[in-house]
Amino acid sequence: MPHFTIEYSANIDALVDMGAIVELVRKAAVETGIFPLGGIRVRAVRCEHFAIADGQKNFSFLDMVLRLGEGRDLATRKKAGEHIFKALSAHLDPVFAKEKFALSFDMQINDKETSWKRNNIHEALKVEAHHG
Repeated sequence: MPHFTIEYSANIDALVDMGAIVELVRKAAVETGIFPLGGIRVRAVRCEHFAIADGQKNFSFLDMVLRLGEGRDLATRKKAGEHIFKALSAHLDPVFAKEKFALSFDMQINDKETSWKRNNIHEALKVEAHHG
């Protein structure tokens, strides 16, 4: 259940392809090898209304939160997080060069006692892999 939610300021629309960013994060998550493929979700939410620092309109942001289930030790989570953040940060270098920009990434662990899920994607991937 790695669920990535990206919130970003609308004023970077002209500078980034959010579809490419979503795919970059998905691929980086797969590359870590610690997340079940069928559980990966990446979504982007455009923030039309936002205020940053002293209110200047040329400030922008992208904030990503990863929610994941329990069971991975700190070292594993840090290694995966660093891999994903490095890929995202490098991709956004052109934005840093043109704008006053804030990038953040936080990882949150869901308590299994208060997290409910229903998913038939895992089984579909198994069938697809079996049948080619």
